[in-house]
Amino acid sequence: MITSTIARKRFWTAAAAGAALLLTAGCTVDESGEGTATEGEVPEVQEQELNQELHDQLPDDIKDAGSITSVNTGSFPPYTIVDGENNVTGASADLAEAMGQMLGIEIEHETVDGLASVLTGMDAGRYDLSIGPTGDFPERQEQATFIDWVQEYVVFAVQAGNPQDIDGLDTTCGKRIAVQAGGSAEAVIKEQSSTCEDDGDDAIEVQSYKDQPSAILSVQSGRADAFFSSRAPLTYFVNDSDGKLELVGTEDDNGFDDLYQGIMVPKDSEMTDIVLAVLEELHDNGTYDAIMGKWDLDANKLDTPGINLAK
Repeated sequence: MITSTIARKRFWTAAAAGAALLLTAGCTVDESGEGTATEGEVPEVQEQELNQELHDQLPDDIKDAGSITSVNTGSFPPYTIVDGENNVTGASADLAEAMGQMLGIEIEHETVDGLASVLTGMDAGRYDLSIGPTGDFPERQEQATFIDWVQEYVVFAVQAGNPQDIDGLDTTCGKRIAVQAGGSAEAVIKEQSSTCEDDGDDAIEVQSYKDQPSAILSVQSGRADAFFSSRAPLTYFVNDSDGKLELVGTEDDNGFDDLYQGIMVPKDSEMTDIVLAVLEELHDNGTYDAIMGKWDLDANKLDTPGINLAK
């Protein structure tokens, strides 16, 4: 299993290459891996024993194939770090490895563009699940089932010193805000832009990017004033920015109440109860805590996983 420091270096190399057109002369990214999420001793993630009872509950086609496919939408560190073609590390990859060991199957990863492609692919049977984690919202529960394993918060990453004085959703009118395309933050910031105009203020310039690295680089290069996204990945980026970025709006709900994120499976999937049982066992045996601690995600842990927790 690749250590988190190596993963960060590989991630930033891939991110910088993929977003080269966004960079300006003044934009830099710290590739040192120093001062980031996993300083000190990294919690050991234990190898799992086969749970024969859960293995036997798997659908016959999965048992016959010996594998399932988990689909993702690109790098979403520290949960998902895509390095090259479908080579995935991060907290979600560690969770997938533990799940696969417990179920006695391989969990393979595939990357696609956007949540719509994930949902379409699952509906068509091309993908068995998406470990994500993906934001759980009641309207999304009409399209898929969520087995939630993360509590998240949505904040802003800005240039150090916060030159545009952004301190929450209500201070974004007239600003240039980067978001990941198709995500819940994009919908919230677009709604806020309409509110700005209704109140006689300038609309928000919403910049939608296909992945997190492109969005964060837009802030570092000055093309955007802030990146509006989940706190865990933004903390990761800020820690790796060598003091060039900071978090703001951390004391505001920013348009979200309780925000749960989880594994997505197709509605009425036979995998729902199996995945929940695996997550419950990983909680009980300490593996979940070890994975979350390894990736500096202790603040995002759930006491227990659950199905469709968003209400």
